[in-house]
Amino acid sequence: MADLDLLTQSLARNVKRWRGERGFTLETLAARAGVSRGMLIQIEQARTNPSLGTVVKIGDALGISITTLLDREQGPTVRVVPAERAIRLWHTDAGSFSRLLAGVEAPGPLELWEWRLMPGESSPSDPHPTGTVELVHVTAGELTLTVDGVPHRVPTGASASFESDTPHTYGNEGDGPMEMVMAVSVPPVR
Repeated sequence: MADLDLLTQSLARNVKRWRGERGFTLETLAARAGVSRGMLIQIEQARTNPSLGTVVKIGDALGISITTLLDREQGPTVRVVPAERAIRLWHTDAGSFSRLLAGVEAPGPLELWEWRLMPGESSPSDPHPTGTVELVHVTAGELTLTVDGVPHRVPTGASASFESDTPHTYGNEGDGPMEMVMAVSVPPVR
């Protein structure tokens, strides 16, 4: 593939990626950059080779350099987090804990957690920003998930989802350890 074709493909991929990360619609980016929506569509579909001036305007509107926009190495990124690199953020003497397994910005923060709660223990959480959602999957025991004062029982093998912009608590009212995996998606800051 010729250099110009590689740059056109890189620009297409990177404009689409950064526009998504910023939470911009095509219309929003077009207005911020002073470039037509049609031109942005052609750029994101790698159907045009825009002028340097257009690339600079788009970079400025996204708050990134043209070097970043044209970076050929910005392909799909795979980040493997070894088990020993997971971050334990909370624990009790009884053996309850939470570990942040992995996280990305997509387009807002997205986190994957591992939780263990010992019998009789619980962990309350303040409300998260509006639009935050959580998914939990119980792998052992039974979770008592209390959202806005209402308890919900989630047994082994079951999953639950909820908007977590209200007070919520993860609890274990059972006789054995409760273990779950949880994903938290926080909307991007606008």
